[in-house]
Formats: sequence, C-alpha cells, structure tokens
Amino acid sequence: MEDEEKVKIRGEVHRLVATRDQKYQSNFVEFRTSKVVYRRYAGLFFCICVDSNDNELSYLEAIHLFVEVLDAFFGNVCELDLVFQFHRVYSILDEVFLAGEIEETSKSVILDRLDYLEKLD
Repeated sequence: MEDEEKVKIRGEVHRLVATRDQKYQSNFVEFRTSKVVYRRYAGLFFCICVDSNDNELSYLEAIHLFVEVLDAFFGNVCELDLVFQFHRVYSILDEVFLAGEIEETSKSVILDRLDYLEKLD
C-alpha cells in the first residue's frame, strides 16, 4: 500500500471514530468492507480494522489487554512513552498480535517475554 493511501485511510478512520458519541454509540463501526473496533483512553484512540466476520468483542478486549500491558511495562504509560519509545510499543504489539490475529491473551506471559527481550538488549 502506498504512503498516500495509508494517510488517506488514517484520516478517514480518524474522522469516523473521533466524531462518535462515546456515551450512546458502540465501539464498532463499519468501514468500507471491514469494521473498525476502537477504544478511547483519555485522549488516545486505539483502533483495529478487522474483517466483518471477526468477533468484535474479542478485539475490543485485545485492545484493553494491549493498553494494560503498555501500562505495566512503562509504569503508568503516557503519550510520550508511545512517541519516544515506539520501538518498544511495536515489540508489545508483536507479542499481542501476529499477522492480524490475536496471538497471546495472558498479560503475565506477554510481560515475561518482554522482560526476556529487554535482557537481550
């Protein structure tokens, strides 16, 4: 996918998700031929685009797991951690998801693997 297309998709998803009423609308929204599953934490939106046949609730919980692992790994994670330590965020993402599917659902297993990876550095 070209960079222009990625920017266009990011903008479309942002407009779609940011304008939704968190109180009265669900965390799932149709997007082209897929669905966007998202969850808001403070001012940050965590979004995943999934097939229309996938279980939205499992991905909603996976987002929550991802944020919990971020919080445990960084010790009260903030936006600056995500920006300046993006390589660690990608490592965490790789432990939770593999090829677009949920790989691991145990917070302790993920944190143990991350601890092992940190020792290798």
